[in-house]
Amino acid sequence: MSDADRRDVQEKGFLNLMADKEHKPLPSRSSHDGKLSQPKKLQEAICVLLVELCERFTFFGIVCNMILFCTVRLGYCNYQAAIVNMCFVGTSMLTPVLVGWLAECLVGRVKLVCICMFLHFLGTALLPVVSFPFEDIYIDRRHILNTLTKREQKIMFYFALLTASLGIGGIRAIVCPLSAYNLEDCGPKELLSFFNWFYWLVNLNSAVVFVSISYIQQSVARNLGFLIPFVSGLMAMITVHMVRGEMIYKPKTDSSLLTTFGVITSALKTCYVRYRYFSGGITNWLDHAKENRGGQYSEIQVESTKSLARLFPLFTLQILYRACIMQIPSGYYLQTMNSNLHFSGFVLPVAAMNVISTVPLLILVPVLECINSSCLFSSKDTGYSPTIYIVVGQFSAALSMMVAGFSEIRRKHFPLVEQILSEEVLLVSSMPCFYLAPQYILLGVAEALVTPSCALLSFWLVPERIRGISMHFLALFNGAGCFMGAFVVQTAHAGTQGNWFPHFLHEGKLERFFFLLAFLMMVNTLGFWTIAHRYNNLHQDYTNEFRGSLPGEKLLKHEKTIRCYGAVLESSPVLSPMEKT
Repeated sequence: MSDADRRDVQEKGFLNLMADKEHKPLPSRSSHDGKLSQPKKLQEAICVLLVELCERFTFFGIVCNMILFCTVRLGYCNYQAAIVNMCFVGTSMLTPVLVGWLAECLVGRVKLVCICMFLHFLGTALLPVVSFPFEDIYIDRRHILNTLTKREQKIMFYFALLTASLGIGGIRAIVCPLSAYNLEDCGPKELLSFFNWFYWLVNLNSAVVFVSISYIQQSVARNLGFLIPFVSGLMAMITVHMVRGEMIYKPKTDSSLLTTFGVITSALKTCYVRYRYFSGGITNWLDHAKENRGGQYSEIQVESTKSLARLFPLFTLQILYRACIMQIPSGYYLQTMNSNLHFSGFVLPVAAMNVISTVPLLILVPVLECINSSCLFSSKDTGYSPTIYIVVGQFSAALSMMVAGFSEIRRKHFPLVEQILSEEVLLVSSMPCFYLAPQYILLGVAEALVTPSCALLSFWLVPERIRGISMHFLALFNGAGCFMGAFVVQTAHAGTQGNWFPHFLHEGKLERFFFLLAFLMMVNTLGFWTIAHRYNNLHQDYTNEFRGSLPGEKLLKHEKTIRCYGAVLESSPVLSPMEKT
């Protein structure tokens, strides 16, 4: 047999192997689900959703009155309490990425979820200890129980927040990952509908927490308020223990954060080494990471990273938006705390005003579902895209910051009155807190429009194999937005000697801080509007975008083209004008 014949036989065998691989179904959760009975799958879905809601209940319960606890109980200034709150939220967004990497590379998923559940239990159990009123418990008329010093309270408080955030990360990354909801076969319309209703449930849960827990923490039993997150965390632990085997979802491990960072690092190193020898044949700097360009990664890994890199401008422009959203539990909370909370003889909880920001999302989701069906996804030729939601939402966030600044100016024109919060007498403005409702509503509208749309673009505009990585990057940038908010607060306070973020709001210029955020957010919105066209095409098949990029798949595609072309010639004696072109 000649060398040419031998090569033909090898190529045919390789092509047949590739064809068998193409027709063979990929191992995924769907094949596993087919073996499960419908009641079993329903039980698993309900348990995952229940754990998700319990975890969110715990998270919002910790956040809702943290500023009040830090300022009244721990003696922090306003800006310090706001920074602690935003850092905790940011850490809770970043820990799922860290825990997901640990579960994938170093520790088993079942073992790690048990560790995270213990940390979650420990953190939520320590919070009631920090808030317990030891000074109010008498052994007899002369002695009291030993109290924790301020330093010990702060150390225990930070340790509890850290362990709780690590536990939250484990639950979100391992027990309730996005891949557990079987979204692989969904189109953009179904995905946007899923994200809309998912965040609708999350915000409904937060509304319940902000009304109930905040009232208990502030009015009924303020020192036992942190006991409620502990009970909620315990419920989540019991739920996971009941159906642990079915709930610990094991995703495919064909891609990872390390691979993505490795591709970027390898491309940067190669670019640096070959800086003097650049050629015009390389159109993208990430191509330097390919094996045939002197890098260490395959072509499909690099191409997947390139598709993810297209989303980096989208992710980056979410940082400042997230910093504005973080004003709800920080700057807006301080405004509400320093306003008149009395309503018909009843003292409203401070965090209850946060419910106003969730009302627009609860109302808009059904409306958006109708708009998506009738306009956004009505046909493939439509010029509309979820990017228009992001532009309008970010503009709404900028407008909310502007309204907050004018509300602060108006609030300071009202006379000061005394108000009791958590058994502490505070000097606050007599302006009713409901006057602040417009700024909450505008941020609620922004969340209803931006968050589901960003999740859709991050999930859909990348190949299926790196969708989980894309959502991790979105979480990383959202967490960075929380820390950016803390940095802006620290910078504004330090740069103005506390004038732009004062401890006593009636003595400072908090409105200038909001006007600064409004200006930055408007610039951010214009920046996204200029690049929004990059993310308009939702009808391209990104799932199999890079199939055929490998040499073997190119051969298979070439042979199929020849066969198809021969079949056309056999069945059609005369080529149509379309076929000739």
